This record gives sequence, structure tokens and C-alpha cells, in this order.
Amino acid sequence: MDNRLSIQLADEREISVPLAWFPRLQNTTDEQRNAWELIGSGVGIHWQEIDEDISVAGLLGLPED
Repeated sequence: MDNRLSIQLADEREISVPLAWFPRLQNTTDEQRNAWELIGSGVGIHWQEIDEDISVAGLLGLPED
């Protein structure tokens, strides 16, 4: 099990952050963690089974609208 959340953006930048930042994700199985979907035309990631949402802006340290 990887201890980081890594995503690749449309412009090919890759962001990697510790799973410890997201306890709901850290305490899941690989299968649950891999069951995600993009939301808001790609502004965020949603995990239905664990009811977790993470915005790309938040991962980049940008203010969220």
C-alpha cells in the first residue's frame, strides 16, 4: 500500500501528498482508494464509498471559491 496520494493534472504536472493529510483515505483498502471519480468537471476527486471529496485547488494550496 502506498502512503501517498498522487494525481496527474491535465497539463501533466504530478502532485503527491501524504495520505496522513486525509485520514479517511489513509484508513481504506487499496480497492476503496482506487474507486474514485472526478467531480465538477475535474475540479475535485470524490470517493463515494468513504464519502470523501478533495479539491485540486486544495492540493495545490490555492484558495477555493
